[in-house]
Amino acid sequence: MTSSHSADDGKPADGTSAEGAFADGPPSDGSSGAPGQGGAPAPAPAKPTAKRFDGERIALSLAAPVLAVLLSLVICSILLLVSGKNPFDAFDVMLTYGTKSDGQVLTLNRATVYYLAAAAAAFGFRMNLFNIGVEGQYRIAALFAAFVGSQMDLPAVIQIPLLLITAMLVGGLWASIAGLLKVYRGVSEVISTIMLNAIASAVVGLLLVPGIFAPEKGTTTNSIQTDPVSASSHFFSIETAGGTLWGFIVIAVIVGVLFQFTLNRTRFGFDLRATGRSESAATASGVNVKRMVLISMAVSGALAGLIGLPDLLQNSYYYGQSFQAGLGFTGIAVALLGRNSPIGMVFSALLFAFLDVSGTQLPLPQNGAFPFEIVQVMQGTIVICVVVAYELVRRYGLKRQQQKVGAELAALAASTAKKEVSA
Repeated sequence: MTSSHSADDGKPADGTSAEGAFADGPPSDGSSGAPGQGGAPAPAPAKPTAKRFDGERIALSLAAPVLAVLLSLVICSILLLVSGKNPFDAFDVMLTYGTKSDGQVLTLNRATVYYLAAAAAAFGFRMNLFNIGVEGQYRIAALFAAFVGSQMDLPAVIQIPLLLITAMLVGGLWASIAGLLKVYRGVSEVISTIMLNAIASAVVGLLLVPGIFAPEKGTTTNSIQTDPVSASSHFFSIETAGGTLWGFIVIAVIVGVLFQFTLNRTRFGFDLRATGRSESAATASGVNVKRMVLISMAVSGALAGLIGLPDLLQNSYYYGQSFQAGLGFTGIAVALLGRNSPIGMVFSALLFAFLDVSGTQLPLPQNGAFPFEIVQVMQGTIVICVVVAYELVRRYGLKRQQQKVGAELAALAASTAKKEVSA
């Protein structure tokens, strides 16, 4: 079992073939791992050679998402043609607006939220845990963060970290319920997190009432919402030619860097990926699987707690009945398309954000009055197609691996036969 490549790729279990015992290269002593034959001395240690750029491996890793997007475009084009619309005109409208400065800023802001949602889902997926409860975790975390932000007015250098910690603690604690149920009662995290989504919505409804988390009646609006967070809670933003770029993009970058470092450069990350591949093998190697499940669910929930903060601290400044929903499920789709890789999820989040932002221009009469639903169809078909594409690429990669091994064995047999003849 190696400490790299395995979980970078994919879904909760990406289906790629297990790597060999010497997947990262032959033993450092240059030997083949077998004792010398006939008492012959072992060959001299081979000089280490630099690992060559594996273009085929990179091409295979990119093939599945690219193929999924192309298949989605074809399906959506057919649907537009059937409805009497020109698909090229629709795509031109989306591309034109998406490449403008204001469209780019909106795309980056939306991608920031999607990336945080994807990171929350992907962290559990990397250990083969299906945290479907990201939706409920971020909503209840945002409610508590909004309440704390409205009741406290500390200096920004204290207030903002306090709100970040509050949201992460609430999200992590809520997700830990599913972890405890799985570890001590064997309840599937899929079932428990789905049920916790419904419970979270009920809890939000119970708390977001006048006199508890919402102010008493007497406001000019009929909407029930918390008091606005204090001015010191406002996160910094960057003014650009295309509009206001949310500073929370820095938090998303930090999350991605820590995600990559933790999984690929720490013992915890190795144990997490090893447990995701095989719990029995991880247990045999000394990993406490129950503890890993609890920690992974808590961390996944803590990341989910950050999802609602960009909108809360940089846009609406309060939590109300109209607070954006559905981000948790979108994050799962983004994580799947990005193969749960911190870098892959960047492009996946940008793609989904681009579709959402540019799709708002489709229904406008001056742009041809295209149905906005085509964007939702495109996103849905991407998720479906990516599953099929991953399986096709996996089978092709496995076939190529078998061919390479067969060719190497044939070359070795031919070389051995030639030596015997010459001897």
